[in-house]
Amino acid sequence: MGDHHLFLKPWGGIRAEDWYDWKWQFKNSLRTVAPGAVEIDGSPWLHKELLSVTETYPFRVTPYYLALMDLSDQTDPLRRQCFPDPQEIHFSLGGVDDPLGEQCDMPVPGLIHRYADRCLIMATNVCAMYCRHCNRKRLWGRGPFAGTQAYLQPMFDYIRGKKEIREVILSGGDPLTLSDRSLAWMLASLRSIPQVEVLRIGSRIPVVMPMRITPTFCKMLRKYRPLWFNTQFNHPREITPAAARACEMLLEAGIPVSNQSVLLRGVNDSYGVMQELLYSLQRISVRPYYLFQCDPVRGTDHFRVDLWKGLEIMEKLWRNISGLCMPRYVVDLPGGKGKAPLQSFSFLSANNMNSSEHFFDKNC
Repeated sequence: MGDHHLFLKPWGGIRAEDWYDWKWQFKNSLRTVAPGAVEIDGSPWLHKELLSVTETYPFRVTPYYLALMDLSDQTDPLRRQCFPDPQEIHFSLGGVDDPLGEQCDMPVPGLIHRYADRCLIMATNVCAMYCRHCNRKRLWGRGPFAGTQAYLQPMFDYIRGKKEIREVILSGGDPLTLSDRSLAWMLASLRSIPQVEVLRIGSRIPVVMPMRITPTFCKMLRKYRPLWFNTQFNHPREITPAAARACEMLLEAGIPVSNQSVLLRGVNDSYGVMQELLYSLQRISVRPYYLFQCDPVRGTDHFRVDLWKGLEIMEKLWRNISGLCMPRYVVDLPGGKGKAPLQSFSFLSANNMNSSEHFFDKNC
């Protein structure tokens, strides 16, 4: 089925040239779950509950991504990723706003320097879609901030003074919500710093608004290689022809594309779904890089998958699919202690795993 039919059907009055314009998609993102704005359920109480969630954690989804889901199904894996859920504010197992301690590793506002040889710049707190499992949900309720020179220049000055930093990651929010001109200025500024050898962009745009990836944009990125692009496909249904084309354009520009999935309850926490996702990524030449254990962020407890279930899925994948399809299963340790691999081992018996449970409870 072609993109035109699939994506225009729910919006019959929209011109194709508007639908495929990323600025139109961004401007027309759905930002409320009020009755009449979107038909998700016939129950007024549900709309009211969801509106109460958005007072704490705002809501935003592009028309493109909205068209991929079954709005009538509360268990739809794509809907679960973007629509508010009352459990975000009514269910907590002790999650905190900043479990990774990013604020403690922020020598300059907006810049995280945890590992000696690399740092991360939060270029903006705006996203094209607010993923309900995001580990930076704490930033959504603040006023929007974006990549202005006054905001970013102190970060560039800091990096210039740290000779050990050789790699810089542009993240957010989503940096691709900014204009080509703003991004080009950021990349050129970073490339002018002598010790910075590698640039990286972290963005979910190929998944939620793939029309943002244009030939002009890719031509601009090509100037700043070596540059790597990390995205986040969590479910095989997200790998549409439009998303595949976006990744292909990046690859043709010489930009390697890797994927960092998050293991999410009700989305991809089964062998079958994960196998299909990894096979689909391989088919579009996107490297499965990481599978993250969902961080213990406040408002995300209903997404968290038991660690042993994650290991069981990884063990089965390891036995049955190509190594080229295998991501590394990792957990970001609380308090800014960095990533730890969660490796499945065929020789571990269930008894041995149970006896090790206290270790993972204590450290993860």
